Amino acid sequence: MVTVRTARRTVFHVKHGGRAAAALTALAAVAVLPGAVGVASAATVPGYRTADDATAVKGSPSRADAPELKPGLHTDTLRRGQQKYYAVTLDATTNAYFSVVAAPRPGTKVEDYKDQFTVSVQDSSGQPCGTDATPSFHGGGMAYPIADYATRRIGSDRTQCQKAGPYFVVLTREGSVTSGPDAWPVELDYLEEPPIKGSTPPRPQPGTWSTATPPARTAPTKRRAKGGTGFNDAGPVATGVWKDRIEPGETRFYRVPVDWGQQLNLSAELPNSTTGTSRFLANALGLSVYNPARGAVGNDSFVAYDNGAAAKKFTAPVDYGNRFNPTDAVSAMRFAGWYYLEVSLNPNTAPYFAKGADLTLRVDVRQKPKPGPEYASPTQDFSVTPDDREAARNGRSAQEDSARSGTLMTVAYAGIGTGVVLLTGLGAWTLVARRSAAAGPPAQRSLEERQFGPPGGR
Repeated sequence: MVTVRTARRTVFHVKHGGRAAAALTALAAVAVLPGAVGVASAATVPGYRTADDATAVKGSPSRADAPELKPGLHTDTLRRGQQKYYAVTLDATTNAYFSVVAAPRPGTKVEDYKDQFTVSVQDSSGQPCGTDATPSFHGGGMAYPIADYATRRIGSDRTQCQKAGPYFVVLTREGSVTSGPDAWPVELDYLEEPPIKGSTPPRPQPGTWSTATPPARTAPTKRRAKGGTGFNDAGPVATGVWKDRIEPGETRFYRVPVDWGQQLNLSAELPNSTTGTSRFLANALGLSVYNPARGAVGNDSFVAYDNGAAAKKFTAPVDYGNRFNPTDAVSAMRFAGWYYLEVSLNPNTAPYFAKGADLTLRVDVRQKPKPGPEYASPTQDFSVTPDDREAARNGRSAQEDSARSGTLMTVAYAGIGTGVVLLTGLGAWTLVARRSAAAGPPAQRSLEERQFGPPGGR
């Protein structure tokens, strides 16, 4: 079996073998994959796409009936005022991250700072294992995916939740009674971080890096990016200036590999109005950053539109010791891997961008990579590989990687199948020729043999 990996998980398999005809049929089907998904219009903004391999679960209103979560992705729904429990069994050495993405459909009515959810990790007695995460909306009433995580972290600075045993993930939704009544689809991710070998790296000393935001990245040309609907289909980008299209009310996701010691300087920009006139519009363009475990790197920031807009983010360098920093934006920059960029365009911009807006994304991965801590076991989630960097430079999505590898494998199997058919035919022709030679000239054979073949030929 050949395995194709995305930035996070194995999502696509190709099995060896199969009939040549099946391989050829698959080859014909693969030919229509590129561009199969059309661009959404302003009237049909795409919603968040959950992972294809996510497991559906139903959280319980009590600990007693809580379903057991295993590492990986899960889906559920959450209504206003609802609280759900999920059970997990943790060891005494591994850090565990439990992220939640709440993704109300675009156009859902939400109220800033009031519509939110809380995710918490608790021991069997109900004591919290750390600080709860409570993401909320900040887009002027726009519904877009919001996410963050709660953790059970092992460390000498901790006293609570350090033992192996049963724990609970608790998810609670709050909101205004005037907001949309529908349940929110949620995606839960249970991710483990192995312990490290040797001593724990200390917290970086203040003043080791400048907090002043540097100028945005410039480049003579813009490269084409393909933003996704969420974490699972986020389009990869690298250092450079990228362009994409975004619809009013739409949210697009991108991912960029950031190694140990590196930091991100980002800018998402809108052009002048295509209608020729515009007015000041608050909360027009949003930019959020998430770490490889889907933890928020500070709050999402929405900026106003005034015949142009630019939302900016500048992060701390990636360092294992950042997890000991009390500032959320610094603490989240705690491991290497794929970082996610979320860009949202307020539906109120529709009068200015009726046919969608050109989005410019300036990405600058600063500093050279540094050696990171050595984990006790290999981890794909908290590392950056040469393949990751290549995918980011090429702007190739996980789905395109899978399709590309699947196409190559199908071509290979089709070629093998065709070769087998040709060899089989050649062998049959050779056998007939040999039998004909052994039987002598046609004139010496009887009429029956010339019509029906030699005796015993079935």
